[in-house]
Amino acid sequence: MGRVSQAQAQENRKRIVETAARLFRARSVPAVSVADVMAEVGLTHGGFYKHFASKDALVAEAVGQAYAEQTAALAGFGPPGAPATLQAALDNYLSIDHRDDPGSGCPSAAFGPDVARSPMEAASREAFAKGVETYAGRLGNDGQDGLVELSLMVGAMILARGTAGSELSERILAEAKAALLERGQSGA
Repeated sequence: MGRVSQAQAQENRKRIVETAARLFRARSVPAVSVADVMAEVGLTHGGFYKHFASKDALVAEAVGQAYAEQTAALAGFGPPGAPATLQAALDNYLSIDHRDDPGSGCPSAAFGPDVARSPMEAASREAFAKGVETYAGRLGNDGQDGLVELSLMVGAMILARGTAGSELSERILAEAKAALLERGQSGA
């Protein structure tokens, strides 16, 4: 096989990161191997090391990619702090569709347990912390950073996914949404 162009190599790297971000969110970082990612992309396992020094290096980029996707989606809901923005974000986030599609869902809910339990390199933890901070900033209003909103949303999503298939799962989503909307209306 011949060498690929620099443009093709960059496109391959982008596809690897996007695919890893989706697979890691869907199945967890420990459950997805480098071979899994490369097979999904349609490239060889050995080709991985032309792009990344290690799986940990890929994880850091995949976490950053997942948060970039989420930030772009949030920007489509409106300006930070606006009541309509919070409503749209909650309608999207605390939904059955989001619960049932973790691969394209919230990196905080997906990566949080992995970051907490797995020995990840500093770069992955830093990417996660930066993503949490950015996301909370998009949810905030009146100079507040939205950390309470994010914490309740992520906790509710983790619990809803863990109880999927039961009435409790849908109650968790509905009650978290109601509590966050009430908080938003009260200006707390």
